[in-house]
Amino acid sequence: MKRRLSFTPALPHHAPILHQLYQDTPGYFDLLGGEVPTLGEVQHDLLTAAEDPHRQLELLHDDQGELLGSVDYKTEYPSPGDLTINLLLIKEGRQSQGWGAEVVRQLEARHALRSRRVLASVLGDNVRGVQFWERLGYHFELDARPVMTWYAKELPGSPAPRQTLLTGRC
Repeated sequence: MKRRLSFTPALPHHAPILHQLYQDTPGYFDLLGGEVPTLGEVQHDLLTAAEDPHRQLELLHDDQGELLGSVDYKTEYPSPGDLTINLLLIKEGRQSQGWGAEVVRQLEARHALRSRRVLASVLGDNVRGVQFWERLGYHFELDARPVMTWYAKELPGSPAPRQTLLTGRC
C-alpha cells in the first residue's frame, strides 16, 4: 500500500520543529553514543545546509499533516549522479510501520531521472539500520568503520554510470 507523504524543505526557521523531532527520537542518539543536539546546534546545522546547493534536509509529514521524521541527503555526492542519504530519521512512535521504506521509495522515484545510484550511510554499529537498507535492495559498498558503513543501490533506468570517487568502479 502506497502511503501519502509530504516532503517539506527544512529551513532555518524550522529548527524548533527539527529539535523536537530529535528529542522525540532519543534512541537514535543513544545508539550513536551521543547526546540529542541542542536547539543551537540544530539551528547551526540548518543554516549550514541552506548554504550547500547539494544538501537537502526535509521534514516528513503523513497525510494527516503529522510530523513523521526527517531526511538529510546530498545530490551529486560523492560523485556526479549519486544521491547520498546521510540520515533518515522516523519518530520513535512511528517506526516499524513502513514509513522509512516509503520515504526511500519516493526519494528514489523523485531522483531516478538524474541519479544513477543511491548511497546510504549507516552510522556506528547499527544492525537494524543495515537490515533496513538490505531489505530495500541495497548492498554493502564500503567499510568506513568505526564511523560508518555505506550501502548502495543502482536505480533502474538511471543515467549511464560514471567513474565514482567512493569505489573507483564504473
